Amino acid sequence: MHEVLTMWLADKGVSHAYLPLTVLLGGTGLILLISAIGYYLARHQVLVLVHKLVIGTRNSWDDLLIEHQVFSRIALLVPFLLLLFLTPVFLPPDELYSRFLQVAAKCAISFQVAFCISALLNVIKTLYLRSSRERYLPFNATIQVLKLIVYLVATILAISFILERSPLYLLSGLGALTAVLLLIFQDTIKGLVASIQISANRMVAPGDWIEVPQYGADGDVLEIGLITVKVQNFDKTITTIPTYALTSGSFKNWRDMYHSGGRRIKRAIWIDISSIDFCREQQIDGFSDIVLLKDYLAEKRQQLSLSNQAAGVTQEDKVNSRQLTNIGTFRAYIQAYLKQHSQVHPQMTCMVRQLPAEGTGLPLELYFFSKEQAWVNYEGIQADIFDHLYAMAPHFGLRIFQHPTGFDWQQGKARFPE
Repeated sequence: MHEVLTMWLADKGVSHAYLPLTVLLGGTGLILLISAIGYYLARHQVLVLVHKLVIGTRNSWDDLLIEHQVFSRIALLVPFLLLLFLTPVFLPPDELYSRFLQVAAKCAISFQVAFCISALLNVIKTLYLRSSRERYLPFNATIQVLKLIVYLVATILAISFILERSPLYLLSGLGALTAVLLLIFQDTIKGLVASIQISANRMVAPGDWIEVPQYGADGDVLEIGLITVKVQNFDKTITTIPTYALTSGSFKNWRDMYHSGGRRIKRAIWIDISSIDFCREQQIDGFSDIVLLKDYLAEKRQQLSLSNQAAGVTQEDKVNSRQLTNIGTFRAYIQAYLKQHSQVHPQMTCMVRQLPAEGTGLPLELYFFSKEQAWVNYEGIQADIFDHLYAMAPHFGLRIFQHPTGFDWQQGKARFPE
């Protein structure tokens, strides 16, 4: 065709001095024009028809081909293929310029095919995430490794086209560059090994709530990649963690807490030790009005009476006899209150215990599990329980410890004026 173009330009009166340059420019213009027309037809005619056919089907998986632009990237192959095949037709094949255009077209085709395969892998990944129930397979990392291989192959092919050597010739020289490649891809290799370990040991999966204090991560896992793990914190910020850090370091995974059906509440009420005392008979009679303490008081009174009789002491002997204390009765009340609470998990540990006394008072620790696991509801249940217990403490003659405030100093000054 370039001979026909040369003869036509010569017939039009182009001088022989400018004829080769004119043939190059004219041939290049025709190639670019045909390539542009081919791309326009592929993108705005054929692609529109394909999109209509895909949308009209009942399947949902083929819609992902449009969403991830698989057809659009295939359409972009058309101008490069036309450039490759039309260059020797409209231009002299032995010219350096013609070889340059062909090599550029081959390189572009190599990378465009890689882009198409990458988009297709994205479709496969999305289908897997939608349909698979198994979250622990390192599928995301596998997809990223495949993409890396595809782009690596495309790069090797492009270099072979530029050097006009076989790709096998280039691969044979990679052995000497192994150490350099290991250094370059060390994070990738460590991430791949880590992702396999994470999936094999079921350490973490997308959707899990994890805490990694050394990286400031506390939230839900969004994605486990080949190199990084994305965590969305509860303040909606994103923290990226190296994948291998989850296997080389420590982190907390709250997954089993959700599977258990309960969420732990572990908090203490600090009692002022100076308010702890034996219960007087009048006070015990007042406790009898509390429904939750009736069974406890009846059992405890019988138990103490038998114990005192066996020891040969009377109940009036306040020094040698066993007596009820306000702190013990309050602890029994808390235990009974938690047992009957509708939001406390009945099948999980529920106890009230004393911890060693400190300078801030006697810690009375509550250890139980709520039925609710959602953060807002969980905090609401916890607050309601402790609101009630703080309000009930004075009924047992107990004071909640707190450091003196300005109000306390004002009260003390009013009681003891100078």
